[in-house]
Amino acid sequence: MSAQTLSQDLYDVIARRRDVRAEFSGEPVDLGALRRVLEAAHHAPSVGHSQPWDFVLVFDDRTRETFVEHVETERQTFAAQLDGERRERFERIKVEGIRESGLGVVVTYDPDRGGQHVLGRHAIADTGLYSTCLAIQNLWLAATAEGLGVGWVSFYREEFLADLVGLPDGVRPVAWLCLGPVTELQEVPDLVRHGWRGGRTLDEAIHVEGWRA
Repeated sequence: MSAQTLSQDLYDVIARRRDVRAEFSGEPVDLGALRRVLEAAHHAPSVGHSQPWDFVLVFDDRTRETFVEHVETERQTFAAQLDGERRERFERIKVEGIRESGLGVVVTYDPDRGGQHVLGRHAIADTGLYSTCLAIQNLWLAATAEGLGVGWVSFYREEFLADLVGLPDGVRPVAWLCLGPVTELQEVPDLVRHGWRGGRTLDEAIHVEGWRA
């Protein structure tokens, strides 16, 4: 296979990647594919090669159900801040696939990983957090290439999730990722399909030599 073909495959995966909610099939994740996806995440670049991430795999139904209840409470809290049409539109949007996916992957960030003097972090403390997000992106793209879906759940309080999965003091939960086989991947992102928010063009995001309005 040529380098050009491999490159095109990567671009195709990036274009197909979606934040999955309603499309999980409920089938179990193949453990071989799960290992490959986690290996891809663990190959992400990190500041000072600190690799500040860990992955907590949550299969247990009771744990996932407890998290579902917490997420629903936070969903209602957010909905109460909305008025009229905006609230009606939000109510039609599914915000998680915790039950349907069958597996939760809690990605964490340990700011103490690598010791006190992490090369490259002295001026920007959040570079370790950025590194963890790169691991999540690697995981997401690898999962898409494997035919799996990923949904990032963000309707939760950090302290609740940290306690739920028994994180050590100081270790932050950065994401609960729903992971599992899917029936399909939507061509158009959910928030665009539901009219919540459209996207910007690339040209709107590019600034040359400095910020331009």
